Parts: sequence; structure tokens; C-alpha cells
Amino acid sequence: MNRPISVTLTLIVVLILTIWNLIKAWTALAWRNVLNEFSVSLMPEITAVVSIIWVVIGLVLMWGILQKKVWSKKMLVGTAISYMVWFWSERIIWQNSQTNTVFAVSVNIIFLIIIYFATREAYERTIENPEIE
Repeated sequence: MNRPISVTLTLIVVLILTIWNLIKAWTALAWRNVLNEFSVSLMPEITAVVSIIWVVIGLVLMWGILQKKVWSKKMLVGTAISYMVWFWSERIIWQNSQTNTVFAVSVNIIFLIIIYFATREAYERTIENPEIE
């Protein structure tokens, strides 16, 4: 099971974001009364549903990458772009976007660089060895 470091890092990123969304969904449901009282963000139920959707997508993506499925490369790129759009729209529209913006942008750029190298490496391997797919 020799995986390139970029693929391993991508799996770790997907795992972290999947666990993050699982915790976010659980927290939104467990603390919905408090969030409804003090929050100006989305309703906790909507946050929980969207987070559960991201958990399912993350699990499917991890499974596809681990099984070396052809579609996982395209799903990785689509999921990364979709997650970044959702993250920033949620942050700009419903949250206080003035906190840690530099950190959020830095982490987003690092994730995109990791994903870029993972998909490039996977693409180059399929060009060299088409029977791997």
C-alpha cells in the first residue's frame, strides 16, 4: 500500500473535515435551544442537516480514494470547490467574518495545494499505468 504523501495528506484533510462536520452536526442539535436564543446564524437544524450531508460526502470520498476509484479524483476536486464555496458563503452571510480571516484563507490555500498535488499525482500515475484504474 504505497500511497504518495499528497494522497495521504488528502485523506487526512478529508477525515478531519468529516469529523469536524460530525461534531458540528451533533453540537447544533445538542445545543439548539441556546443557539436559537443567542445566535444570528442559520437555524441549528439546518446547520445539522448540511453538516450531515458533508459527513456522508466525506465518507464516500474517503472510501473512493482508499479503493482507488476513478471517480474519486473528480469527486475530490468537486467536493473541495463546493466545500470552499459553502464555507465562505456561510462565513460571509451568517457569521461574524471579521475573526481569523487570515487564518481561514491560509488554511483554505493549504488544503487546495494538497488537493492539487494529490489529483496531479493520481493523474500522472494513470497516464503511466492505465491498468491501475
